Amino acid sequence: MTTSTPGGRWNLGGRRLYLCTPDRLDLEQFIDKCIQGGVDVVQLREKHLPDVRLVARALRVQQVCAHHQVPFILNDRPDLAAAIGADGVHVGQDDLGPDETRRVVGPDAIVGLSTHGTDDLQRAVGGPDAGPAPVDYLSAGPVTPTPTKPGRAGTGLGYVREATGRASWPVWITGGVDPTTAPAMAASGARHFVVVRWLTEADDPAQHARTLRQVIDEAVAREEAAATG
Repeated sequence: MTTSTPGGRWNLGGRRLYLCTPDRLDLEQFIDKCIQGGVDVVQLREKHLPDVRLVARALRVQQVCAHHQVPFILNDRPDLAAAIGADGVHVGQDDLGPDETRRVVGPDAIVGLSTHGTDDLQRAVGGPDAGPAPVDYLSAGPVTPTPTKPGRAGTGLGYVREATGRASWPVWITGGVDPTTAPAMAASGARHFVVVRWLTEADDPAQHARTLRQVIDEAVAREEAAATG
């Protein structure tokens, strides 16, 4: 599907590896290395910077992503995403709702929405009394508890199967994604993966990204071949 409602320049369906990173001193170089290794979506998730500083850092990320033709997503802030012309914004369950977010960023921006369980998923996909949320992708997880979501329990692989089975958008799996866990996630239906610590804590982020992307591509190809064979 296309990445916006109703149109847009990005197609997320064939993208596999989504980096979510906080600000850091080597931000531009780090993101460049991750993209060279196989990252094909980038989110800046930084909750503690004043707006002026966040905009400045986001513009740097956006420039690197544009050079590589990789979509740049800003976390939480539809207003700032719209102001700087970011490719999209990601919102959580406690942030501005999907309908309001879509009104702020417009029809051609990517809108992503976090989900953490069946209730969140049901609200997103809609039903007889409500249509689907005006988003372009969902995230599902965290599959395992993670320091980036303190206090939130892991959903387990069962929710991966549920979310990927019910959603009509790309579903990006979060929480504990690394080369050892990605194959089981793929076997549970995952085709799109969000990575944080495997890259943000890496001494060689380009090689770490390359290793993880290879594992993901092979696991997804294996599962898709089994499904069609």
